Amino acid sequence: MRVIVIVIVIVIENWRKIKFDYEHERDHDYEAKAMMKPSFIRVVIDRGIHREFDYAVPETLAERIGVGSRVRVPFRDKSALGTVVATLEQSDAKGIRPIEAVVGEAPIVSGPVLELGKWMSDYYCCPLETVMRSLLPQVIRKGEVGWKKQLFIQPGHKIDNGEIEKLRRRAPRQAELLEAIAQLKTPMPAAKLLRKVSLDNQTLRALVKRGLVELREEAIERDPHADEQFVATANLQLNLEQTVALKKITDTLAAPEKARPILLHGVTGSGKTEIYLQAIAATLERGRSAIMLVPEISLTPQTVERFKGRFAHLHDAVAVLHSHLSEGERHDEWHKIHAARARIVIGARSAVFAPLKNLGLIIVDEEHETTYKQEEAPRYHARDVAVVRAKIEKCAVVLGSATPSLESYYNSTIGKYDLATLTQRVDEQQMPLMRIVDLRQERRKEKTLSILSERLSQAIADRLEKREQTILFLNRRGFSTSLLCSNCGEARDCPNCSVALTFHRQSSRLSCHLCGHTAAVPKKCPACGKDALIYAGFGTEKVEATVSHLFPKATVRRMDADSMSRKQAYRETLLNFRAGKIDILVGTQMIAKGLHFPNVTLVGIINADLALHLPDFRAGERTFQLLTQVAGRAGRGETAGEVFVQTYTPFSPSIQFARHHDFAGYFEQELEFRERCDFPPFKHAILITVRSAHETRAKFSAETLERRLREAIGGRFMLSAATAAPLAKLQGQFRFHILLRGEAILRLSRLVRETLDKLPMPEDVTVTIDVDPYQLL
Repeated sequence: MRVIVIVIVIVIENWRKIKFDYEHERDHDYEAKAMMKPSFIRVVIDRGIHREFDYAVPETLAERIGVGSRVRVPFRDKSALGTVVATLEQSDAKGIRPIEAVVGEAPIVSGPVLELGKWMSDYYCCPLETVMRSLLPQVIRKGEVGWKKQLFIQPGHKIDNGEIEKLRRRAPRQAELLEAIAQLKTPMPAAKLLRKVSLDNQTLRALVKRGLVELREEAIERDPHADEQFVATANLQLNLEQTVALKKITDTLAAPEKARPILLHGVTGSGKTEIYLQAIAATLERGRSAIMLVPEISLTPQTVERFKGRFAHLHDAVAVLHSHLSEGERHDEWHKIHAARARIVIGARSAVFAPLKNLGLIIVDEEHETTYKQEEAPRYHARDVAVVRAKIEKCAVVLGSATPSLESYYNSTIGKYDLATLTQRVDEQQMPLMRIVDLRQERRKEKTLSILSERLSQAIADRLEKREQTILFLNRRGFSTSLLCSNCGEARDCPNCSVALTFHRQSSRLSCHLCGHTAAVPKKCPACGKDALIYAGFGTEKVEATVSHLFPKATVRRMDADSMSRKQAYRETLLNFRAGKIDILVGTQMIAKGLHFPNVTLVGIINADLALHLPDFRAGERTFQLLTQVAGRAGRGETAGEVFVQTYTPFSPSIQFARHHDFAGYFEQELEFRERCDFPPFKHAILITVRSAHETRAKFSAETLERRLREAIGGRFMLSAATAAPLAKLQGQFRFHILLRGEAILRLSRLVRETLDKLPMPEDVTVTIDVDPYQLL
């Protein structure tokens, strides 16, 4: 017996040693591969080739090349840019040609990020070169934008007063400029000094020609927040729940290789952001870096302000990545991150690929948001990619939300994720009181139903009298949602999509929000010729106009994609709202989450039914989340908040559970429905869309693909029939859907790809694959 125990102990110790050696070797594997001098490399070309190619490496370039390097290679009869995905000692490929050049001095895609890209290619069923477009911003891939250069005036030798006075008699303007330069202690941008003294460049050039001034060209960073001042802040005192949640995160930071993702489920206003800030501070103390993902660009200014203030003692510690940056700003911010000068990255979904070194923590705020799902290939979900990147890089990942997605919350109930819960608002603030306004009853009381119910109008008037602020939410842009003929009933539909055109009063045009088609407003009905056109429905533009008319003394502003087209529009509007310069803010979902304004005591949800009855199994979940998130903007200060929800379906479970802030109750009843119907989180789903400008070709191709898939998968997975999509026509293309469901998603993705590879499609037919789809329209 003793011999058996000794043998077992020896086996265990050997296994531990082997495991340690393996992990140690894996940790250094990326660096070792990057340092070796390869004879051949495997390259992914920046084109839709769906293949990888082998190239030879000249000895003169071998020391500069490694996995993740950008290279210029001969491709067919032209040159092309590509990324090195592997180094090889030998290659069996025929007709191998040498690379032309190495772009940059060092690899720009790290080994872990490249491994993440390969996982995305397999999981999301798309070619690796398509994934590379997400891993590297276009401005970095193309390399056409460089550093901005600027002329600096050097203090140089000492300039005596006699020289200035001598010059003043002949050239007084030059003397004035020379006098200003003489006072410089450090180099200064020439343009800045010339503006300061109100002189021109010709005067400066004259001084340079005389040898009195030295100019030097230097690279400067285009900082999107260079003109802003951030007030330094200190850590806030955490309550008991916050302290427990933070400890769970810091414990994970200490041993991330053994830990699971953490779901931070905290009610609105419970202080999740303060936990994020202190968790990132703990990460930096360990010498590691962090990524903070936010779902909306509109949240970025407020988040950046809080993070820049908290980490003001660290110069250039915080970098920002989102689509509203100019190409130059994105270039400079990306390189600041890549050079390890920035250790915290804030941004929307693409920031999950930020080239941080020694990554220690990824935070996904409002993890339930659909904006984390990319709608073009690769159709990845940033939350899921964050979890996988954390596993690859052995770092902690925190998913935060007041209304977690059913998938994430279910993972916490089965032990796949750890759960940290915040049930109370900070400073003992009360959850807002939600009042349901039954629009059916309102219609019975009034012949014509107004946009604002009587109760909501009175509540707004009360807030204005108390100098408190109001948010009105409607997730629909425009003035009127359709233009109808009261004589023949014909609607002005988009010629490219299966939707009605929306009227925008500001531009006096009809517009399609799906394809961007615009048209002039006709004077008569094009179908019957009668002058009987009427505007039906309403959007945020009409809400703004109605509220401004009802409350002429109030300052009303609108936040939606139409009004926020300027680069600084988000930031300016939010700053004015915080400063109390705006009384009523009308907006779409960009004002629904994450914003903290203590003086907002009233929130009005104009129509809670907009997304509730869509043909999508997530319609109820989205409605519950949106109502809860919008309601959470109220009552964040000392005064209790109030929320009015206008609806035609007041007894919907989504509305009733949101009314009582009962996430657990909603989760339980929704989970039962999902399990009964074999929907996520119990089964993974893949949505295949077949589209063409010709309806019959799209339908035939979809039906053919369905038959081939049925043959390939047998009875191992669930497969729906090829049917017309709920949104049957989009951007001039007729669309048909095939929905597959199953548990082994990687195996299912592989079967789908293999089936499509064997089935050639007509040139005018396009097939798209969406793994874990978030929209079924």
